[in-house]
Amino acid sequence: MRIFIDADGCPVVEETVNIAKLFKIPVTIVKNYAHVINNAYAEVVTVDLSSDSADYYIVNHMKKGDLVVTQDNGLAAMALAKEGIVLNQNGYIIDNDNIDAMLSTRHIHRELRQRGIYAGKARKRVKSNNKSYEVTLKNLLQELLA
Repeated sequence: MRIFIDADGCPVVEETVNIAKLFKIPVTIVKNYAHVINNAYAEVVTVDLSSDSADYYIVNHMKKGDLVVTQDNGLAAMALAKEGIVLNQNGYIIDNDNIDAMLSTRHIHRELRQRGIYAGKARKRVKSNNKSYEVTLKNLLQELLA
């Protein structure tokens, strides 16, 4: 098992790496050139700035049973198709039972934004979001490695 982090805009890179170290699981952080990330434990891969470069890198290098941490539902769907395990930045496990609804919601929101109808903003992230993520990740890894 390896953990892949879609690091472009991911608020839990450090938390993920720290927990992976505890479980001795290798980590690959995938980011574009606009982000500066250095980590002594994880492999850091830099891809170009084009749309979805990090997503395609992850999907092309992951294997069945690898864990992908992402807030991108498109990448989540591709990772699930390769029989990966997907966790978002809020500690929500994305699986084949909920991905269709998530992709549908994403599509509807995109259409509304393009029409100028939808102006909702995401709430600012708070530290408790990270703690919740950490608990879920630890529990998930314990279950997978049992």
